[in-house]
Amino acid sequence: MTQVAVVIPAYDEADRVGATVAAAATLAAVDVVVVVDDGSRDGTGRAAREAGASVLRHARNRGKAAAMDIGAEAVRLLDQREPRASPRPLLFLDADLGATAAAAGALITPVLAGEADMTIAVFADRVKLGGHGLVVRLSGAGIRRATGWTPAQPLNGQRCLSRAAYDAARPLARGFGVETAMSIDLKRKGFRIAEVEVPMAHRATGTDLRAQLHRARQFADVARALATRL
Repeated sequence: MTQVAVVIPAYDEADRVGATVAAAATLAAVDVVVVVDDGSRDGTGRAAREAGASVLRHARNRGKAAAMDIGAEAVRLLDQREPRASPRPLLFLDADLGATAAAAGALITPVLAGEADMTIAVFADRVKLGGHGLVVRLSGAGIRRATGWTPAQPLNGQRCLSRAAYDAARPLARGFGVETAMSIDLKRKGFRIAEVEVPMAHRATGTDLRAQLHRARQFADVARALATRL
């Protein structure tokens, strides 16, 4: 069986990353879980390591795209050290999925079967994605304008990609613009994208000042990614 590597970008997720790692490690095709601690100020790295992940750490917060890229590069180096017929596909998961990460196998199957080059999760419990509708609308409208395709959940970070698809999506757009840019770039290059409904959920975005600042950063990153693609 082809093996798959899980890459989890994580920032201040000490309370949930351990459960996410443990759940991801139960997936039949997964043989390595890499957590990139993106400059966390809590015990994220320690919790991930105790749960069995290989942990890389940024000394400062560099953003989601940078964490994804360093994790993917670590997997590439691992592939080069081992005799393999083909590079591992990459399954990207958010750090706050907790036990629901165990449902991510449905994202892997189409990629391993050669039916898709990238899969994107569609959370069955869509309420969990609430709190950043403006950013979702901006991303969805931008992808539609650029490609003619309207994704159900354009900002969903749960994605499985073949190594060829991942390499074709590089260089990754900055920060939280990564998913929007990835969808546009791969669609334009003719890669096959499939959306897969899964019973997964992460922490809903709140309404406090920290959540508002987070959404503002998301909006800016998505707008920046779209500005270079429309």
